[in-house]
Amino acid sequence: MDGSRASWVNTTHDWSGLVDTDHLGLIRENPARFAPGGAGHLVLEVVAYAADEAASRGGGRCEVTLHSDGSVSVSDDGRGTDTRFDETGQAVQKPVMATKDLRFFDVPEAELLPDGHPRRGMSVVAALSEWLVHTNRRVNGSWSRRYEHGLPVTGLEPVVADGSTGTCVRFVPDRALGPGRLPSTDDPLRWAGHWPDLAVRLDDRREGGDGRSHG
Repeated sequence: MDGSRASWVNTTHDWSGLVDTDHLGLIRENPARFAPGGAGHLVLEVVAYAADEAASRGGGRCEVTLHSDGSVSVSDDGRGTDTRFDETGQAVQKPVMATKDLRFFDVPEAELLPDGHPRRGMSVVAALSEWLVHTNRRVNGSWSRRYEHGLPVTGLEPVVADGSTGTCVRFVPDRALGPGRLPSTDDPLRWAGHWPDLAVRLDDRREGGDGRSHG
């Protein structure tokens, strides 16, 4: 047990609040500002977290899948999103989807993503997705939670462990973003210069896609 939430130190997100509706509303009111270029920018926001994890461990892998239902998933082989147990024994996941990333949001010197636009955090992806499912596998348990427009619509639901660790974020970009440009087969190689510790593969399962992984 990790103890009282009040004792948990904030690093990337504030543990004291699991949902910041004002923050999510601001993003939803300004899609062009927070996701310039549309759905492709959302993908980069998610891949950036996999790159953080890879850099902290000296290397890692990530797969971006374009699904036939219009959703996109990004899965990695990292340690999983930090999940702790409070004084009551309840599992509490770091609120990466529904609160601001303290490192990047409203920070003028925030890092730039490969598309040249500022990184702002995973909450941008959640807020600007019709739905998003975050599956999280750690050594201390595995869980899944569904969000709609950034708001959690399920609890933190346990999933069967499969012996692996890492995260999978699957989402459907909001139609308000327009068609945008999703990643193509040459993008993983281009991203390698930006994220040298992360090996990215792309799997296009859409109609007309070749169904093979590239990267």
